[in-house]
Amino acid sequence: MTAHDQMRAMLDQLMGTGRNGETTKYQVKFNDPKVCKSFLLGCCPHEILTSTRMDLGECPRIHDLALRADFEKAQASKDYFYDLDAMEHLQAFISDCDRRTEAAKQRLAETQEELSAEVAVKANSVHELAEQIGQKLAKAEQLGEEGFVDESMKLMEEVDELRKRKLEAEQEYRNSMPASSYQQQKLRVCEVCSAYLGIHDNDRRLADHFGGKLHLGFIKIREKLAELEKTAEKRKEEKRKTRDRDRDDRDDRYRERHREQYVGGRELDRRSKRHRSRSRDRKDRERSDRERDNRSRSHRSRSRSRERRSHSRHSSSSDKRRDRERD
Repeated sequence: MTAHDQMRAMLDQLMGTGRNGETTKYQVKFNDPKVCKSFLLGCCPHEILTSTRMDLGECPRIHDLALRADFEKAQASKDYFYDLDAMEHLQAFISDCDRRTEAAKQRLAETQEELSAEVAVKANSVHELAEQIGQKLAKAEQLGEEGFVDESMKLMEEVDELRKRKLEAEQEYRNSMPASSYQQQKLRVCEVCSAYLGIHDNDRRLADHFGGKLHLGFIKIREKLAELEKTAEKRKEEKRKTRDRDRDDRDDRYRERHREQYVGGRELDRRSKRHRSRSRDRKDRERSDRERDNRSRSHRSRSRSRERRSHSRHSSSSDKRRDRERD
């Protein structure tokens, strides 16, 4: 990665996808199902074990530092419970690793010469002391690199004491079995990372193992899993309550919208009824007016008819008088 790429990654991690107004290259948000929830919490095995003997390759889900920054910002105002998703992911991974460890132990039991119970105890004592030496030696070197010289020197004194105890344990182990059998490499499987450790491994090799990226990566994963499992039940209960509360809020909003629609519907019904009532009144008035007009016209027609008959009778009488006068 170039210096420019490193600087860009640092800005993404610090400011998220919104820096410079740009969007993430994956065109997704942190809560998209395609985004790795374990990565957002900094505990994805694909990332932790990269470039080790157990490199898992690229994670099938999206890893993006900008999305992690977005998640951390959003998590401050809303709980997304991604720790539960990450816990399930790590549980599946560690379960698979533990199965490989047990399989490796079974292979050793089948291929190595079986030791008596007494010799096995002495061999395990040598293994345990060697592992303690390797762990403390790796820690001392780390502290020395970080500038904690006094702490590093104190651990080195403890390492010297363990070396003496290991020499005594090795002598007891050597005396308990034939020289030809003692020369055979007795292997042991590391309980943390499932690597093979030999009973004759020197301190340097053990320090490289216990201070190596593979072993430390597994320690980080296992410690993170133990931390998540410690609060799992409480977090599940909180998630359930939050889900119930959100469902109740959705129901309340639905009822509110339904009530508004219902009230509005009743208002429309009242308006419709008033409109129909007015329409009926108007029709009644129009019908009444038409009937009145009809009666009026009928009355006028009868009046005219009477007038015509009266006029006709009057005219006939006048004609008769004139006729008599002429005679």
